[in-house]
Amino acid sequence: MSRGLQVSVGQYSDKGRKPANQDFHGVLIPAEPLLSSKGIAIVLADGISSSDVSHIASESAVKSFLTDYYCTSESWSVKTSAQRVIAATNSWLHSQTRRSQYAYDRDKGYVCTLSAIVIKSTTAHIFHVGDCRIYRLAGNSLEQLTDDHRVIISEEQTYLGRALGINPQIEIDYQALQVEKGDVFLLATDGAYEHVSDRLIATSLRDHADNLDKAASVIAGKAYEQGSTDNLTVQIVRIDGLPDNEAGGIFPQATELPLPPLLEPRMVFDGYRIVREIHSSSRSHIYLGVDIESDTPVAIKIPSIDLRDDATYLKRFLMEEWIARRIDSPHVLKPRLQFRKRNYLYVVMEFIEGQTLTQWMFDNPGPDLEAVRRIVEQIARGLRAFHRMEMLHQDLRPDNIIIDQTRTVKIIDFGSTKVAGVAEASPPTDQHDMLGTVQYTAPEYLLGEGGSPRSDMFSLGVITYQMLTGKLPYGADAARARTKSQVRKLRYNSALDEDREIPVWIDGALRKAVHPDPYKRYESLSEYVFDLRQPNPSYLNPSVTPLIERNPLLFWKCTTAILACIVVALLAIHHGAR
Repeated sequence: MSRGLQVSVGQYSDKGRKPANQDFHGVLIPAEPLLSSKGIAIVLADGISSSDVSHIASESAVKSFLTDYYCTSESWSVKTSAQRVIAATNSWLHSQTRRSQYAYDRDKGYVCTLSAIVIKSTTAHIFHVGDCRIYRLAGNSLEQLTDDHRVIISEEQTYLGRALGINPQIEIDYQALQVEKGDVFLLATDGAYEHVSDRLIATSLRDHADNLDKAASVIAGKAYEQGSTDNLTVQIVRIDGLPDNEAGGIFPQATELPLPPLLEPRMVFDGYRIVREIHSSSRSHIYLGVDIESDTPVAIKIPSIDLRDDATYLKRFLMEEWIARRIDSPHVLKPRLQFRKRNYLYVVMEFIEGQTLTQWMFDNPGPDLEAVRRIVEQIARGLRAFHRMEMLHQDLRPDNIIIDQTRTVKIIDFGSTKVAGVAEASPPTDQHDMLGTVQYTAPEYLLGEGGSPRSDMFSLGVITYQMLTGKLPYGADAARARTKSQVRKLRYNSALDEDREIPVWIDGALRKAVHPDPYKRYESLSEYVFDLRQPNPSYLNPSVTPLIERNPLLFWKCTTAILACIVVALLAIHHGAR
């Protein structure tokens, strides 16, 4: 039987010898599908002694994290989601101080420290600001995972170098650790950890393994006995189970819904009347249908007959609709709202009457530059919608772009799209990077490296180049480059041609967009689109490319030859002098 993420938690907090408890803590273990898509959150905040309102800050910080984090997009990574929530909380706390009587004495304002763990799939994501600590139990000792953001002036005088609410912006320490069953993490405020030894903590965790609340209480009690004068808070979390490769998680429908039959014209299927087949491939079958209730044309996509026993493929199939529902752009294919119960595994998308970009290029072999710009700009808007959600399309090609009858361009087919948040939710052995057609695939993918938004930019640059020239910027060489040496040898074929009126600055923009090195491409799609409309001065009078960049091998051969000649000349001079 498949199992998901399971943990045991123990917590204890007390004001200690102080008149009030300024610490705040919390744990949230959500039900599915949030358990798989967002994970389990453990948070601890500590108010500062100089402030009478820091308990409000610590409570707000913990509550905000435990609510707002789970409201962020499921497509975002844990790092992006948590950091944005913490940054927003920091900004709010700082604004509260600025509007209060403590505006010019920040140490008395809405300030606190924050440490949090988000455990998602098989990874623990750690976020830290301040001097609370997070430990991991390693045998009979504790491994401290966080650094104290405390500045020491003397033995008697220290101050926090970093905390929530002090400044408008916040720097957050982050790290990700792979976890195993049985791992134990401990979060503690300075009132607790400064007065107990690592051995005592480890012994308490071992002696009270069946009651982690008791273990947390014992550790805090020992700190109190050892003279702690601060608030005492301890949190313990133990990993009892990890998700396996078969866990349904985000897409339980992949195993719950029956597979549909092949559809035929005029048949009625789940409230849709089938009109005709639109497309069929080894990956899926797509039909034109009409919603009987609304008389609206739709595109119905069912899984491939040949891959129906592949659970990973079925999850990927459902992923396309999941992705489409989270992207709001007129340049990305939209799913149809599902008002009826679905009795089979399929997806329903909007039906677009139009042609693919491939067909458009056949029909327009010599397009004017403005027509190409309009298409590229719309594709770029669609890609930016993906990138804002931390998604990479990874299969941008002319066949996956449709131009409808209003000349609106839409990106379709998300079968290769990588979603940061979903990739984190899958065990490492269950992750598959689906690469696109090699002619349009960025070299970093072919080298087995991870992609980035600049990888989608490469594909868009190739498409732009092909629309203008009818060719590919590296011919067939890019598709064959499988080593870094082969990638370095790729030579860009200029788009400038006597038969086509392409400005030199357009060629410069294309050259940069499709550079084999992703770090030498544009930083953003907006820069590329801008340079396709506004001449970049650096491309109007391009300097000669240094030989070391154009042909490194020839450069070093020439350098070696020159040095050899210098050595011979020096030897001759030396010999003549004798």
